[in-house]
Amino acid sequence: MQITFSTEKMKKIFVSQKELRREFGDEQAKIIMKRMTALEAAENLSYFTPKQKPERCHELTGNRKGILAIDLKHPYRLLFMPDFEQPPALPDGGLDWARVDSIKILKVENYHE
Repeated sequence: MQITFSTEKMKKIFVSQKELRREFGDEQAKIIMKRMTALEAAENLSYFTPKQKPERCHELTGNRKGILAIDLKHPYRLLFMPDFEQPPALPDGGLDWARVDSIKILKVENYHE
């Protein structure tokens, strides 16, 4: 999978283990690195079905429609979106996970607060 970042600051943090640890702490940084390795290795998002463990990737709804989240250390999630001008869709209008081979990392957030 091809991965880009929403900002240069985010890219700087995510490409350095030292910066990840500084920003998120040792335990969370380790989990983020595992998730990033899995995302990079995947051919497309179909590997990350909504019930897949330990990643548990899922689409968000409401004002976050179009964004996906992948579990980190509870309650935090890694938020990203397909990096397409027009994301690939299924006939029913849902996201075609098998055709998403490029994503943009947005942020790490606890969106349940």
